[in-house]
Amino acid sequence: MGSRVRIFGAAVVSAVAVLAFTPTPAYAATYSAPLRTAVANLTVATEVRTGYNRDLFPHWIDADGDGCNTRYEVLIAEATTRPTVSGTCTLSGGRWSSYYDSATWTNPADLDIDHMVALAEAWDSGARSWPTSRRQAFANDLADSRALVAVTDNVNQAKGDKDPAEWLPPTASTHCRYITEFVATKIRWRLTVNSAEKTRLTSVAAGCTNSTLTVTYAW
Repeated sequence: MGSRVRIFGAAVVSAVAVLAFTPTPAYAATYSAPLRTAVANLTVATEVRTGYNRDLFPHWIDADGDGCNTRYEVLIAEATTRPTVSGTCTLSGGRWSSYYDSATWTNPADLDIDHMVALAEAWDSGARSWPTSRRQAFANDLADSRALVAVTDNVNQAKGDKDPAEWLPPTASTHCRYITEFVATKIRWRLTVNSAEKTRLTSVAAGCTNSTLTVTYAW
């Protein structure tokens, strides 16, 4: 530092921006499985934090040059009341719902953009071996609406770089949604989990509707 309050496919992102943020091949492979199967299929590996630095994941970038960087693209896409965009991407008149804590905001400064899989967690689980270009694509992924989410700033700060074994949203009714989006992001970017993480994901998923999870691999 994902039914959904945010509207899938309604992101105000040009085709150019999507292409710029997405290192997906022309014929991208997809993964599809029931949630509990998807969790069971996650690869377990030891996490390695050595060498991590947040600056190794360049963000937020303005891929399409429209004056709005990734943070603002997400805010525009997820607004429940669309804001007016003026000047150098100043937002006004918008309204947002933070699903982590069921809070509603009208000031974009009250929201952080959470990386569903925190940057440090991504590093630990495979991104340390990626080139910088792939880490930048991960940190600014607008092509899958589950990867980035606008949430209350202090709730995001409480999450920090924790995985689901260490942190879940304070609103218990959102846990199924949260782990579904987390698992989708791990799969999309071919990231591993540690044993505690997989145990917690398995436990939460057991109480969720076993809906089919479909993901397009990022690479």
